[in-house]
Amino acid sequence: MLILIADKFDDVLPEKLKKFGEVTTDIGRLAEAEVVLVRAATKADKAFFEKAKQCKLIIRGGVGTDNIDKAAAKEKGVEVLNTPKASSVAVAELAFAMMLAVPNRLIEAHNAMLEGKFLKKEIKRTELYQKTLGLIGIGRIAQEVATRAAAFGMTVLAYDPYVKSSPVAKMVAKLDELVAKADYVSLHVPLTDETRGMFNSALIAKMKKGAVVVNAGRGACVVPEDVKAALDSGQLGAYATDVWPSDPPPADYPLLKHPKVIMIPHLGASTKENLLRIGVEVVEILSQRKGGK
Repeated sequence: MLILIADKFDDVLPEKLKKFGEVTTDIGRLAEAEVVLVRAATKADKAFFEKAKQCKLIIRGGVGTDNIDKAAAKEKGVEVLNTPKASSVAVAELAFAMMLAVPNRLIEAHNAMLEGKFLKKEIKRTELYQKTLGLIGIGRIAQEVATRAAAFGMTVLAYDPYVKSSPVAKMVAKLDELVAKADYVSLHVPLTDETRGMFNSALIAKMKKGAVVVNAGRGACVVPEDVKAALDSGQLGAYATDVWPSDPPPADYPLLKHPKVIMIPHLGASTKENLLRIGVEVVEILSQRKGGK
């Protein structure tokens, strides 16, 4: 069996995978590979699967699989799996770091210091303590965020049409109700027909004036023009994001360079520890398949 590692994983993974077969990082051998490992960089579209003639399994190292054309994979008989357990802590920590950066004005303070400005009196901070966090989605990552928010003394609410109760958040029946109560809203939903563009002007209008939005889910879940308009008007206080409609986003993406936006280049899963955990989960998947034969 030939295993193709198409994207960057932990350096020790190739050695761990040798017990399952030959391992290569040469994308030129895609036509020979029975198993392909990808992360976010590779776009496994219809053309990709047309070339992957021997592929039986594609594993996405991470949570989201929207960079994989699942219809094309199914047509070619390719199983699509991911590593949903591995990335929870890494993404949650980054989401919470963005949430901390906004009220503490860390980016503004740091940049001022670089410019030789000591804005001790000018920069005013606020606290997360006793604020309300609204989580859209309450999966593994959101649960980790909720645990950290509770430790900071925040009230944690969550909306998820597929979850009735949660040990770490008070469930809210309607999305409108959630955003109306939240000082901070954090998005943790996959990109589906249901969630694409869900964060739009209609929903933003129902939020508290000056609320902060953190997005560690998917970039296409927000309508960027609507978010920009809300930032310009003051309806939104800030938008912090690690996710984009593409990596990198187009040069004319409306939220680039906006003074009320904190931007991170899709680093949520890119911790040393998480890459190791992803590798462990990949090995578990292949071990289970081997054991089942």
